[in-house]
Amino acid sequence: MTPAVALTIAGSDSGGGAGLQADLKTFAALGVYGTCAVTALTAQNTRGVAGIHPVPAEFVVAQVEAVLDDFAVAAVKTGMLGTPLIVSAVAELAAAGRLPHLVVDPVMVASSGDHLLDPAAESRYVEELLPHAALVTPNLREAEVLLGVPIRCLAEQREAARALGALGPAAVVVKGGHPVADSTDQAVDVVWDGTSVYDLSAPRVPTANNHGTGCTFAAAVAAMLAAGATPAEALRTAKDYVFRALSSGASWQLGHGHGPLDHFADSHR
Repeated sequence: MTPAVALTIAGSDSGGGAGLQADLKTFAALGVYGTCAVTALTAQNTRGVAGIHPVPAEFVVAQVEAVLDDFAVAAVKTGMLGTPLIVSAVAELAAAGRLPHLVVDPVMVASSGDHLLDPAAESRYVEELLPHAALVTPNLREAEVLLGVPIRCLAEQREAARALGALGPAAVVVKGGHPVADSTDQAVDVVWDGTSVYDLSAPRVPTANNHGTGCTFAAAVAAMLAAGATPAEALRTAKDYVFRALSSGASWQLGHGHGPLDHFADSHR
């Protein structure tokens, strides 16, 4: 049976834990054929980012066009876009209806704390790209950057989801991987589905191996949308998939910093 096709537009992680490497592994694990457009090369490992080499925006578009001209892409996920010109170029493709079921992961800060987005690109996300997204998946720090307000508790996380929804996307998930003041032993993501707000929870996994968690979650949502799932089904499946990937890789000793997830955890069961 021919698999559904998903496209990731993201940066490359030379350590293999995040970026398009995580996206392609996630697509494969969930039975979706993955294609990609590289936005930047990074010299990166589990301890941090040593360097970033952006791809010219016109060549990012050329990669996307090459995929779209040959494959029936059913969903698209964006990760690290890096520069204002790339954000605008992807937004133009989205505005033209070229990027179906667009999941925007506004990658701005790595787990190590390294900044992965030119500050001048932040306003372009808000003004140009988010209005065309089927789903936006910021973590707490990224939501703070997009909105310009602090998020210190679960109530503020819920307000942030509503505020981001007012910017135009069809749905929003403000991820709770970084604990807020009133966090429990649950990792709580807050979903705004276009009409209401609800929480999506899973047990918090005690591990330092969380590099690429956000990329993996967004890629899993895109994979499920490509396969025909509803947004609610895609979100629940993605949440469960990330929990299993974190749990399975929790004791791994790959690298000396924030290690990767086990994207193929289900194959061990």
